[in-house]
Amino acid sequence: MIIANQTSVVNGVHLVDTLLKLGINITGVFAPEHGFRGSAANGEHVSNQTDAKTGLPIYSLYGSNYKPTKAQLENCDILVFDIQDVGVRFYTYLTTMHFAMQACSEYHKTFIVLDRPNPNGYFMDGPILQSGLESMVGVHPIPLVHGMTLGELSYMIIGERWLQITIPNAVNKSKNPSKNLTSIIKSEINDSLNLIVVPCKNWMRSQRYSVPIPPSPNLPTDNSILLYPSLGLFEGTIMSMGRGTNKPFECFGAPWLKQGSYTFTPTDIQGKAINPPYKNQLCRGVLLTDFGPSYLHNFKHLYLEWLVMLYDECPDSIKFFNPFFTKLIGNKEVQKMIESGKDANYIRNSWRNDIEVFENKRWKYLLYP
Repeated sequence: MIIANQTSVVNGVHLVDTLLKLGINITGVFAPEHGFRGSAANGEHVSNQTDAKTGLPIYSLYGSNYKPTKAQLENCDILVFDIQDVGVRFYTYLTTMHFAMQACSEYHKTFIVLDRPNPNGYFMDGPILQSGLESMVGVHPIPLVHGMTLGELSYMIIGERWLQITIPNAVNKSKNPSKNLTSIIKSEINDSLNLIVVPCKNWMRSQRYSVPIPPSPNLPTDNSILLYPSLGLFEGTIMSMGRGTNKPFECFGAPWLKQGSYTFTPTDIQGKAINPPYKNQLCRGVLLTDFGPSYLHNFKHLYLEWLVMLYDECPDSIKFFNPFFTKLIGNKEVQKMIESGKDANYIRNSWRNDIEVFENKRWKYLLYP
């Protein structure tokens, strides 16, 4: 079986089609958030279905269950994972991989990761996920931007004995995913997984990597992917980051914002945005299309200056943050620091020592220079 989406392509041919042509017996496909063909909007429920091209059953890991079930894996010996990631803890493909590894360990299946470069692999930043804040947008005690590939992280998950981590009722999509994470699986699970990682060739984490296929509907360009670690945090605020426009994660704005000369009006876009913030309202803000490649790639940090500035300008600051922000940032103190008037450098310095500890811990799992 295979965990794949629209990015699972080599030389223009989808992995599923390639393996079928080689005579490999594929018994089914698991699809992550956004679906097998990558056409589902952010957070949209993805249903089990049959692939029209191949006739293979497709099981959603972003629908009724987050983890492959025993019945779904019954006719499978090997589960192959091949998905392009963007190197941010709250991007859910990492969580999908974690639960798949967990299932393979429980049901004695081999797990193979076909590794891909991390377009944000050139830096690390952000707080380490605090215990008690685990959810679908963050499972492991790693920085918000971890600088690793999914192959490297799969080794780290095993080496640091994180595989027993689970989210309460995750299989049934808990109505209260903010509950504290509980370790309900014996630690031996980390020793029972047959893990194989197929590394990339000729990639160094310092080099720029252009993603050949958009990894999700609202990250359509290299610029949006570079901006995503910083602008993704706006999902936990009342700001628009361009969902429902042709510049998602390349701009930000709101009807009340006085700064900036860029204007846009979010609307519903099939497969990309459903009821985006400020739907059908004219927003004023800033277009950041050139900011990622011209500045952020050399800055090598989360750009928190926008978040601080927008909180200060919000006419009703009490409503600026929503509860999702703490889950996304993975830390209970950052919002408090912004609300108390701390600047961006102060906030970034608050987790600098933790980043150094993590860097010393991760080096033995790295596959690329």
